[in-house]
Amino acid sequence: MAVFISTLPEQTFCFGAGYAKTLSAGDVVLLNGEMGAGKTVFVKGVASGLGIDDEILSPTYAYMNDYGGRLFHFDCYRLKNGAQAEALGLCDYFYAGGICVIEWAENISSVLPADVKIVNIEKIGEGVRQIKYE
Repeated sequence: MAVFISTLPEQTFCFGAGYAKTLSAGDVVLLNGEMGAGKTVFVKGVASGLGIDDEILSPTYAYMNDYGGRLFHFDCYRLKNGAQAEALGLCDYFYAGGICVIEWAENISSVLPADVKIVNIEKIGEGVRQIKYE
């Protein structure tokens, strides 16, 4: 895994925008990090890098936000298992041709595609984030 150190939210955003350039339609990215680590800032950057101008919001209560079929941003924090994701129809988006970015993916690990990319964001100091990525 490669590592990027971010000392500002703007750097996390810009890293996400650059990371978006490495993604292809159909990619599934598992985005790991504790609450407040900067996951939504990273996804805002990814959206920007994909040319998406919509306001990017955390999908905590919606489970998934669809940005024009190009980016699907999941928050699976409130799901207990993969069966719940299937029942909600969330798994269909893995094969819908957009890029899926999934927060709290461990909660639905049983239904994730085999080929995924992983990004880990970790707080390592006051305002400092370590981003490990594949």
